[in-house]
Formats: sequence, structure tokens, C-alpha cells
Amino acid sequence: MMTEPEITPDLLLRGYAMGIFPMSDGRDDPEIHWVDPRLRGILPLDGFRLSRSLTRTIRSGRFRVTTDKAFDAVVTACADREETWISRRIQSLYLQLHAQGFAHSTEVWQDDELVGGVYGVTLGAAFFGESMFSRVTDASKLALAYTVHRLRAGGFRLFDTQFLTPHLASLGGREILRAEYHDRLTDGLRHKASFDPVGYSPSAGAVSAGAGAAGKTQDSTQTS
Repeated sequence: MMTEPEITPDLLLRGYAMGIFPMSDGRDDPEIHWVDPRLRGILPLDGFRLSRSLTRTIRSGRFRVTTDKAFDAVVTACADREETWISRRIQSLYLQLHAQGFAHSTEVWQDDELVGGVYGVTLGAAFFGESMFSRVTDASKLALAYTVHRLRAGGFRLFDTQFLTPHLASLGGREILRAEYHDRLTDGLRHKASFDPVGYSPSAGAVSAGAGAAGKTQDSTQTS
């Protein structure tokens, strides 16, 4: 009888490179299932939609945005819902990928409270968005806006959202067929990108100006 190979961080990365991703049926589910949907959600890096209300939120100064400061807390918050695909086993694998530099988070803080965030896996110039959460209005959208700006500045070519939700569609996300996704993935894996490009520290004004303004701007009080 053939046994299923143990899923390791390296095997997880190989799965992403093949265009599949892991899911479980609950927080305590020991099993991990590989998913390869016929329709794949993506968030075009040059097509992120900033509403007027989100622009005002970004510029309000009410929130502080960081990256990779609370990765485990972001994943835990994303899993904190009645139904979740993020099992404890999957979370442990993501923590290992984070320690190896392949998984990253964007955190949104209000005072000293973590109120929103997004996390994902990086390979080449592809970012595989895994999950996000929000505890106050627009916090997850704020995290996505900063993430998109960072990915553009770092040279990324693909933001994979796996599935398309109404929330993501309102921000410019769309669905593509599996074959087109694999073409985009192949292109992304052929290039190099950095989640933390040298000298990058975006101002709220740059992020609120939209994806086209993604450049190396300085404002160390806003993000780190």
C-alpha cells in the first residue's frame, strides 16, 4: 500500500509552483487536501480599485500598517471563524514558510490593537494570497491596498487570490480559466521579486493615489 508523502514546507512550495494549494475541512482536521479550481481568482496589480471611502480611510491616519511583525497573529485571526480551511497543521506549515522567508503578512493596527491583515506565500514574482481578516470597517481593504502597492514596488507579476469573492471583485479581482492561470503562474515563476524591496517605505498619500503610484517613497512613520 502506498502512503501519502508527509507534507513539508518544501512540498507545499512545490505544490504552489504546480498551481495547486492546500486546504483542510476545519481547524482540527489532520488531513490536507490539494485544490486546483477550474476558475481561479486573481487581483490584477494594475487594476486595484480604491473607492473614495477607502482613500479617505488610508489618508485618515487612524491606522498604522506594518509587514511581517505579527505573522502568526494574522494567520490565527484569519482562522478564527465558525468555518475555516486553516487547520492547525496548515498554520504550522505557514509558520515554517514564514521563518524561511516564503510567507509574509501585512498588519493593520488601531492604536496597539491588531484589527486587520492579510497573508500569503511568495515564489519568484508570484504572490499567493491566502486569507485576510477585518475587525473594523475597511481594515482588510486597507491591508490589501498596502499589499498591492508593495507587490508592485517589489516587481511582482501575479497576485493569486485562489477564489473570487464579492469582496475581492469590488476591489478589482476577477476570475480566469485554469489554463490562463497556469500561463500567468509560469511567467511569474520565471522572474524575481522582493516583498521587502530596498528603500521601500510607502506614505499614505502614495498608497491612496492608487496602484499606479507604487514606487519607492519614504515615510517611515506609516509602515515598517
